[in-house]
Amino acid sequence: MSQQEPSREFVEVDITIHVFSVSATMVGVCLTVIGLFFISRRLSHVKSFGEKMLALDALLFLASCILSYIALRARKRGRQHRIERISEEVFFTGLAFMAIICVFIVYELI
Repeated sequence: MSQQEPSREFVEVDITIHVFSVSATMVGVCLTVIGLFFISRRLSHVKSFGEKMLALDALLFLASCILSYIALRARKRGRQHRIERISEEVFFTGLAFMAIICVFIVYELI
């Protein structure tokens, strides 16, 4: 007996679900780090541009989360695929931006 490969539709929905859940988690991560910046600022009285960048990044992840949800609820295949693609692009943009923010924060701490 040969195992059936998952259908393309199933794989796309599975990826969209992962983007939805991970982007929601990343919003929380961004907000947590912003909170740590506020605590750090109160202790050292140093202002950081990193927290503003993280707030923007949190909005990117929130947009990705919302787009993933819309894609999961979409009825038309063509529209669903377009929204999924945009959601994934926004998600990866947010990840790349987060990496840049991390480098920036490390540079600020040195």
